[in-house]
Amino acid sequence: MAELLQQLINGLSLGAIYALIALGYTMVYGVLRFINFAHSDVFMVGAFVGWYAVNQWRIPSGTILSGLLVLGLAMGVCALLGVTIEKLAYKPLRNRSTLTVLITAIGVSLLLQNAGQKVFGANPKAYPALFPTSQFHFAGVMVSSNQLVVLVVTILLLGGLHFVVHHTKIGTAMRAVSFNATAASLVGIHIDGVISFTFALGSALAGAGGVLYAINYPSIDPFMGTMPGLKAFVAAVLGGIGNLPGAALGGLLIGLVETFVSGTRASTFRDAIAFAILILILLLRPAGLLGKLRVEKV
Repeated sequence: MAELLQQLINGLSLGAIYALIALGYTMVYGVLRFINFAHSDVFMVGAFVGWYAVNQWRIPSGTILSGLLVLGLAMGVCALLGVTIEKLAYKPLRNRSTLTVLITAIGVSLLLQNAGQKVFGANPKAYPALFPTSQFHFAGVMVSSNQLVVLVVTILLLGGLHFVVHHTKIGTAMRAVSFNATAASLVGIHIDGVISFTFALGSALAGAGGVLYAINYPSIDPFMGTMPGLKAFVAAVLGGIGNLPGAALGGLLIGLVETFVSGTRASTFRDAIAFAILILILLLRPAGLLGKLRVEKV
C-alpha cells in the first residue's frame, strides 16, 4: 500500500508538469487550430532562465520568496518569447495552409534548440535548489518539498488560468475567437491581441513547467524539452485537444501511467507506452476523453 501511495504522489508530481505544458498546446490549438511544436523549447528556455537567474544574475536561492521570484521571472521571459515567436514566425502565415504553419513550427523548434546549444552550451548543467529542500515521511511514504512545490504551484496556476478564461474580458474574447474567429472580429474583438495573449499565457505556463521540472530532475540541457514536450502533446490529445480541463486531466494521467510503469519490469518501455496511448486514443476516441467531435465544412 505504501509503495502504491508513493508511486501515486510521484505520478501526480510529474503529471502536473505535463499538464502545464499541455495547456499551452491546447490553448494555441483552440485559437489557431495548429500545434505549436516550438512550445517544448519554450519550456527549455524557462528552465535555463531559472538557472541563469541564480548562477549568473546572482538571485539568491533556497527560500520560498526567491524561488517564486525566479519562477515569475522565467514565466515573464517565456511569455515574451512566446509573443515574439508568434509575431515573427506565425503571424505572417496566418492565412496560409495549416501544413505551412506546422512546418514553420518545427523549424522554430529546431532553431531554438540549436540556438540554445550555442548560447547555453551543449553540456548538461546542474540545477540549483530554488526552494528549501527537505523530505517528509508518513506511513512509509516519502514526499519531497519540491514535489509539494510542484503540486501547489500547479494548482494555483490552474486556478488562475480558470479565472482568466472564464471570468475576465480577455478570457471571454479567447473563448469567442476559439468558437468562431470571424464572428468575434465582427463584434469588435481584436483577434491579433487575443492570439498574442494566448501565446503569452501558454508560454508562461511552459516556463513555469520548465522550472518545476528542473527542480525535480536537476540536470538541464538545450534538448531537454523534446521528450516532455512530446508527452505533453500526447496528454493534450488524450484529454481532448482544445479542451483546457482535458489537457490538465491528460497530463495527470500520462504522469501516473509513466510513473507506475517505471515501477514494473516494463520500465524501459515507459516512453513507448506514452506514444502507444496516443495511437490508441486516435483509433478509439479521436476527440479525446473530454473533447467533442466537430463537424467542419470544407
